[in-house]
Amino acid sequence: MKTIKLSMAQALLRFLDNQYVSVDGEEIKFVKGVMGIFGHGNVTGIGEALERSPGSLAFIQGKNEQGMAHAAAAFAKQSGRKQIFACTSSIGPGALNMVTAAGTATVNRIPLLLLPGDNFACRQPDPVLQQLEVPSDYTVSAVDAFKPVSRYWDRIARPEQLMTAALQAMRVLTDPAETGAVTLALPQDVQAETYDYPAAFFDKRVHVLDRRPPAREAIRRAAELLTGKRKPLLIAGGGVHYSDATAEVAAFASAFGIPVAETQAGKSALPWDHPLNMGGVGVTGTLAANRLAKEADVIIGVGTRYSDFTTASKSAFGNPDAHFININVSAFDSAKLSGIAVTADAKEAIRALHDALAEANFASGYGAGELAVLKGEWNREVDRLYANEHEAGLAQTRALGVINEALHPSDVIVAAAGSLPGDLHRLWRSAEPKTYHMEYGFSCMGYEVSGAFGAALAEPGGDVYAVVGDGSYLMLHSELVTSLQEGVKITVLLFDNSGFQCIHNLQRGQGSDGFGNEFRYRERATGRLTGNYMPMDFAAHARSLGASAYTVRTSEELREAIEQARKEPVSTLIEIKVLPGTNTDGYESWWRVDVPSVSESPKVASAHRAMAERIGQAREL
Repeated sequence: MKTIKLSMAQALLRFLDNQYVSVDGEEIKFVKGVMGIFGHGNVTGIGEALERSPGSLAFIQGKNEQGMAHAAAAFAKQSGRKQIFACTSSIGPGALNMVTAAGTATVNRIPLLLLPGDNFACRQPDPVLQQLEVPSDYTVSAVDAFKPVSRYWDRIARPEQLMTAALQAMRVLTDPAETGAVTLALPQDVQAETYDYPAAFFDKRVHVLDRRPPAREAIRRAAELLTGKRKPLLIAGGGVHYSDATAEVAAFASAFGIPVAETQAGKSALPWDHPLNMGGVGVTGTLAANRLAKEADVIIGVGTRYSDFTTASKSAFGNPDAHFININVSAFDSAKLSGIAVTADAKEAIRALHDALAEANFASGYGAGELAVLKGEWNREVDRLYANEHEAGLAQTRALGVINEALHPSDVIVAAAGSLPGDLHRLWRSAEPKTYHMEYGFSCMGYEVSGAFGAALAEPGGDVYAVVGDGSYLMLHSELVTSLQEGVKITVLLFDNSGFQCIHNLQRGQGSDGFGNEFRYRERATGRLTGNYMPMDFAAHARSLGASAYTVRTSEELREAIEQARKEPVSTLIEIKVLPGTNTDGYESWWRVDVPSVSESPKVASAHRAMAERIGQAREL
């Protein structure tokens, strides 16, 4: 057998450089490159391999390990899970910084390959710098923290172990149902150890992403249930995009008069002005979608994992006779809510169900104009909020209206946390698929700027906008520098509302007077953070990093700044001063956050009683 003598790290890169996926006959190189930050745990191993023998793999220098891993996940998401960047770090704190990103990727079913350095396998120099020592189990290292947030985890303790580990990693990364974070712990000495690898290990491998067809009996059961129902509602989740099934969903809905509601991950599956698109559903949903969900007698969930925001903590579906049909490539998700499980690729399943319903001459029972009335009412509400001017300053909904009107239909927005995802889910008018990039499985603060950079890598030549609050920006903005370094332009739309206003609103809605969530100075008299708002110049901060920047306080200034930002050759930040508390809320939705039954405040006790009443109205299964 022909062999090639390589270090384990060199072999890993050569293997990754020869991995491809095939989707509907199109062959795509799967691993685009590696993002990394070097330390003693990886610089002379995988770092040497990247310097001397990277093959065609690109290298991108991260500025924060969590940030670069978010960027890699966003790249994979925007690429439809057909391409990835791997991420390498040193041991200890460098590795642990990626744990949050691993959880974010796994929750969102996004492929993310993590290659953290690890303790010396030989143990000769133990304990080394940054090594975690567990006296009761010396095999445990900091990298073991990735186990609960990884879909596959392995430690390469000998160079030849790479072969089985790499193949298993690819199995998970390219599996639509099983994908998520994959962690290969790389002991720093083993990275540099050599082995005579079989040359066949480095042959080009094409991982065919076969579309899983639905079982005939599953389609029969689903069609039989549907034909006995009058008010169906289709909920489009992220799986619609990953399956490239947007056209099939539109044709299905139109053929049978079925209204469509969208999850955060599914939004933009249909254009906003499609007559059957009722907008977001659940806690951050529209009035039209939530009213339909309340009355629906059958819910067709396509590619959704039914998070509590989608189901409004299982209170959204008020019809006692409501049943569920769950189309999902993952059996774990298709089994939820005691529904009929159609475990299959979304595109294949929708096509099959379409044929079955057409044969049965099915049509929904919505009255003439009923859906048009609901959609018209909501459109007028969005128009009102987009035009909402405040004498005291710029309202958040007004700012979003200006941005929505100013951006081009093909522009991509990226968001993740705070009050903005709620407003965007309700109000944002997406005209084209995959232009709404929301990380809301983990709702990870700090994803936005990194995610915009990753999305921009996947959309060369397109315009990508991070829509981020000041709280998230302060947590993590380091990959703004990476975007400048790489010449990959992003525009950061920073909403400065002086704190964590989303949670501030939530706590006040549950009986609190507001505590610990606004960026205020501490008052000496009270000892509390109740002084004046802290003035921050985010535009000056962005300029100090090399970005262009603008500060706006009115809708006119915002509109002008967006036009100027489009002309800028480098990444640009627009600091938008908005009034706290001018976001959307309600629209016949509910979210369960438990409130104590005992408190010094009667408002809290009242909120507890209201919560208990709503829990009694929600589904248990």
